[in-house]
Amino acid sequence: MGQKFTGILKYRPGTAKATPVGPDHKGMTRQDGEKIGVIMSGGGARAAYQVGVLKAVAEILPAGCPNPFPIICGASAGAINAAALAVYASHFQNAVRRLERVWGSFHVDHVFRTDISGMVANWARWWASFLSGGAHQYPMSMFDRAPLRALLARYLPCEHIQAAIDAGHLHALSITVSGYSSGQSVAFYQGVPELHPWKRATRIGAPTEIRIDHLMASSAIPMVFEAVKINREYFGDGSMRQIAPISPALHLGADKVLVIGVRQELHSQPPRESAPPDYPTLAQIGGHVLSSIFIDALEADLERLRRINETVRLIPADIGAQSQHAASLKPVEALLIAPSQNIGEIATRHRRHFPRSVRLLLRSLGAWRRSGGDLLSYLLFEKPYCRELIDLGFQDAMRRRTEIEVFFRID
Repeated sequence: MGQKFTGILKYRPGTAKATPVGPDHKGMTRQDGEKIGVIMSGGGARAAYQVGVLKAVAEILPAGCPNPFPIICGASAGAINAAALAVYASHFQNAVRRLERVWGSFHVDHVFRTDISGMVANWARWWASFLSGGAHQYPMSMFDRAPLRALLARYLPCEHIQAAIDAGHLHALSITVSGYSSGQSVAFYQGVPELHPWKRATRIGAPTEIRIDHLMASSAIPMVFEAVKINREYFGDGSMRQIAPISPALHLGADKVLVIGVRQELHSQPPRESAPPDYPTLAQIGGHVLSSIFIDALEADLERLRRINETVRLIPADIGAQSQHAASLKPVEALLIAPSQNIGEIATRHRRHFPRSVRLLLRSLGAWRRSGGDLLSYLLFEKPYCRELIDLGFQDAMRRRTEIEVFFRID
């Protein structure tokens, strides 16, 4: 499932001629200077789906081809996938294999502590802050992500990002975070010297050297994982208050974007319940809130892209020719690939794979009911579930092979 549509961006002269990528990559053409961006949104463990889509892209592209995404943008767990592509940008297929190997071997305790002592210590800090009325501030979160930090430090040498940029394998990497003090959505980016910071209402782009702290901050689900201090501010999940998820890629110079979603596309409204429902459980409310944070902004931004494009098409040709601004606009192709199945239902089938301590906690929140599947889907970092999402992403993308070949100009 998915959609393909266009938006607008300023036209850059001299990008119309199609040329071969190189003698070792027969059948693949590109526009001179054309930059393709990939956008990977948040979603906790749902980000395993993105790995499956990338795996399909790696199979469809010619063997040994260079990194097809000069511009890579990520938020939340998608930030970790984005950083992996950037670190290993010199060999795209190898980067995807590394991602698949890590996600396909995941256990929950690779991401957060599941031992009783660790969970009790975390909850003790929570209650200490609550009972003190805020007089004593402790990091408040359900889980301790020390294992994830160690994992990232071992597998993601972020110092290689600049080497990839210097070698021409990468134009820019963007990691989005949300500031708890400023309320701003901040896109920290590392790229070529020609890039410039930007500032819009509630969102900015700031150049920096991407580190593990940026990845930890971007994937810090509110209340579930603790915030991370970068410079003078604490930051949380990059999907919070990210009203324009596609914007960083366009600011960094993308001419077309591949967007990988993490929620099944709904082409019609689901039927309303015929009987009065039970009062929602904490798990159902939590899953609803997380879906609003992670997914709704992306869908709204894609819809905004569609509307802008339709508006531009209504501009008469003679008026467009007279207007310097209108004449400088050109379509930005956006290919969306999203799950063909309900990921919450997939998570429900795999819920038994949670460690016993986490099962007890989630069961007490009502997550074992059918309505709790969405919450489970964000936290279920277990290999049977992750492997099924990787396979789903791969199959969904391979069913769209023709569209992907057209998108990458593969003859």
